[in-house]
Amino acid sequence: MSQPNRPRLWRAGWALVVVALAVLYWLLPIRGQVTIAPGGVWEEPWPRWRVSPTNGRGGPTTVQISDVVGWPHMLATVDGRSLSVQLQAGGSPGVYTWAFVLPASAGSAPVEVALYHNCDTGCQRRSSVIVGADGAIGDTAPSSPASGTPTQLCAVEANPERDWHGRSGWDVTLTYARLADQPYWGIDDLAWRVQQATAQGLRVLVRVDYDQDQSLPPAGDQRALTLYLNYLRRLARDQRLAGVYGYVLGNGFNELSSNSLDPQRPVTPAWYARLFNGYGAPAAQSDNAVQVMRAENPQVRLLVGPVRPWVADQDGAQLAPIDAPWLNYFHTLAAALDAGAQAKQAAGYALAAPDGFALHAPGRVGDLGPAEPQTDQRQPEWNGAQGGFRVYRDWLEIINTFPTTRGLPAYITSTNTFVAAEGVTPADNYPAGWLSAALAEIGQAPQVQALCWFLDQDRSGDARWDDFSLTAQPGRLAEAAAEFDALLQAAPQP
Repeated sequence: MSQPNRPRLWRAGWALVVVALAVLYWLLPIRGQVTIAPGGVWEEPWPRWRVSPTNGRGGPTTVQISDVVGWPHMLATVDGRSLSVQLQAGGSPGVYTWAFVLPASAGSAPVEVALYHNCDTGCQRRSSVIVGADGAIGDTAPSSPASGTPTQLCAVEANPERDWHGRSGWDVTLTYARLADQPYWGIDDLAWRVQQATAQGLRVLVRVDYDQDQSLPPAGDQRALTLYLNYLRRLARDQRLAGVYGYVLGNGFNELSSNSLDPQRPVTPAWYARLFNGYGAPAAQSDNAVQVMRAENPQVRLLVGPVRPWVADQDGAQLAPIDAPWLNYFHTLAAALDAGAQAKQAAGYALAAPDGFALHAPGRVGDLGPAEPQTDQRQPEWNGAQGGFRVYRDWLEIINTFPTTRGLPAYITSTNTFVAAEGVTPADNYPAGWLSAALAEIGQAPQVQALCWFLDQDRSGDARWDDFSLTAQPGRLAEAAAEFDALLQAAPQP
C-alpha cells in the first residue's frame, strides 16, 4: 500500500484552517480596525487600494484606488474631510484607477479614507479603509456616533473644540442651494461640519436656504424652486450626511430682508406651503420638499423654518388667536401646511406633514434682567402678543391648532438677548443667569426639544457676529459662555 502524500495533506490541512479562519472572521462580532495589508496593498475584491510610500516617510503619501467600474464624480474623504481625486490614464484594460495625496494634516495617527461616487447628485459610499502611519491598510467596521446624556442646550455653528462634558446637545449649521459646490457654504464643507459634530455626539439640524439674503426661492419662480428641490434631493441622497438629525427649510422668510433677490415676489405663506408639501398644486404632483427628500431617504426629518417675530413686513390672510402680523403669517402658513398634508392623504398619498417646527425666540431684556425668559411681556399695541422670549408660547399655540401639526416637536433654533429694534447686542446687554432661566422655562414645555444660542463660532470668517459669539466672548458674552459651560456640567434633571 502506498504511503499518503504528506506535502499534499499538509497543504490541504492548511487550506481547511484558512477557510475556517475566514468563516470565523465573518461570524465574529469584530468591530474597529482589522489590519489586512501591512505592505501597503489591499488585493481584496474590487476596489483595490494601494498606499505609497508604505513607510509614511520619504515624501507625500499617495493613495490609489482601482475598480472595474468607471464611477463618475468621485471624491475621497480623510476622516470626513473631502478631497478631490484624479483619474489616471493607462493601466489594465477595464480597470480604472483614481489617486490623491493624503493631506499633511492627517498626521501620524491612523485615518479613515473613504471613496464616494456620483457626488454630483449625492455621494454614495463605495469603500473605505484605515491607513496607518506606516502605510498599512486595514479594514474598519462602521463606527457608532458618540453618545451622552441628552440636553436641550444647543449652539448655532457649534465650535468643534467645545467640551460638551459628556452631554448630547444640538448643533445648527447652514448651507445654500445656489452655493452647493462653493467653499464652506456648499455640501462638502457641510458634510465635514456634520461629521465633526456627530463625532461629539451632537444632534445636527441643517438649515437649507436658497441663497445669501434670499432664504427661499422667490414666490412663483418655478426655475428657482427646481434648483432648490434638486439640492434637497442631493442632501437626502448623500451618505456623508446620514448623521443629520433634521433639515430646517428656510429662515425668517416673512421679513423682506430675507427676500432680497426679488423683493417684488416675497415668500408668502401659500408659497412656503407649496414648496414644503405641495399645497395648492395637484395631488399627483410631487415637486415639493417632503416628497422629494423622503423618496431618497424615508427617514429624513423636515422642519418648517422659523418665522421672525415682531416683523410687520408681511401679514397673513387668516387671523391668529392674537392679531399681529407675524402671528397671522405663521397661522396662515400652518393652516396651508395642514391643508396640503390632508389633500395628499385624501388622494391616497403618504401624509406630507412636517416633522416639526423651528422657532425664533429672542429675549427682550429691558429692566427684567435674568427674569426675562420667565416673564410675560404682552404688548397692548400688538393685541397682547408676547414681546420677549415667551413668544415661543405664541408659536406653540398656533402649531397646536391644526390636526396634522398638533403636538409636533419644536426647536428654538435661534435665541439670544438681541432685539433688532433696539440694536443692542448680547455683548452689551447679556444679564448673567438669563440662559439658565430660558432653559428652565422650556423645561416646562415638553414640546420644545432644543434651545439654540445664536451663535457659538462663525467659521466662515464673518466678523459681524463676534458680538453674539460664545467663542469670541466680547464684553458680557464671557458670562454667557461660562454659564453655557456650567449648564452642561450640571446634573441632568430627572
